[in-house]
Amino acid sequence: MRYIDDDLKDKTILITGGAGFIGANLAFYFQENHPDAHVVVLDSFRSGETLSNGNLKSFGHFKNLVGFTGEVISGDINDKALLAKLENDYDFDYIFHEAAISDTTALEQDLMIRTNLNAYKDLLDMAVRQGANMIYASSGATYGDAPSPQRVGVEAPQNVYGFSKLMMDHLSRDYMKREKIGIVGLRYFNVYGPREFFKNKTASMVVQFGHQILAGKNPRLFEGSDKIVRDFIYIEDIIQANILAMQPRENGIYNVGTGKARSFQSIVDTLQKELGTSMPCEYIPNPFVGRYQFHTEADIESTKQGLGYAPRYELEDGIKAYIPEIKRLFEEEVK
Repeated sequence: MRYIDDDLKDKTILITGGAGFIGANLAFYFQENHPDAHVVVLDSFRSGETLSNGNLKSFGHFKNLVGFTGEVISGDINDKALLAKLENDYDFDYIFHEAAISDTTALEQDLMIRTNLNAYKDLLDMAVRQGANMIYASSGATYGDAPSPQRVGVEAPQNVYGFSKLMMDHLSRDYMKREKIGIVGLRYFNVYGPREFFKNKTASMVVQFGHQILAGKNPRLFEGSDKIVRDFIYIEDIIQANILAMQPRENGIYNVGTGKARSFQSIVDTLQKELGTSMPCEYIPNPFVGRYQFHTEADIESTKQGLGYAPRYELEDGIKAYIPEIKRLFEEEVK
């Protein structure tokens, strides 16, 4: 579905983190709905390098871009020489900044701040010099254990990832006051949908539960999962918010969720209904009590006003739309 009327003819768009989950979906959105735009994807493709927790440093995967016909560049946003070359070689109209160390369990604070905050400032400065509008990924992790519904301005990050994103938002507000370009920060809540599979263990529980069930295993949930709730948002609504942010009514930081909290138990129940299964659930103790969000729900009133955003997918709608891809991944990547 196309979300703006502008055909973006002769516009040049940079997508950082464009081989990742959200970035790749953005790349295909433009290819399918605005074919006259020139889309440049930049990604630090995975190399096998891991963080101290054992997770991959980069989740960018070529398979997320199979079928994409735009331009693809491999590179790290921390590389100032690369950014200088990009600025010299292109005249960007829009920058969608999705690249980040996005693992909330990462312990490398220095790497997180350099990548998520300092490199973002370099990109912001480039955007100002080129007159490009900046749309960037903030995060619901900025709220930590702040009470629901989570509202912009009431943040309490519990990890360095959430802190780095909050500092991005503070930096952005400073630029909004003194620069004329469009700057919009989008605080994503719990996103699920196609092209997330290669995030491995950090992929949503929607796809992970789906593959457990397809493998004939009992879905394993934490005890009390009927009361552990999140604002789960389907990728198509994330794309909608990003595209609307190209023409915001007002610069700002906006929550992107559904505005409705749903339980992990409801994910499993919906998956089983769509897959035609009735596997008994196994409940295990939650080892993260004390450092775990038990309730997230985005306050999206300002998002509706500032962007004209309206979520289109309830959890049941999103899972139903996702089921064919969950099945395909299971057959081609899991079995």
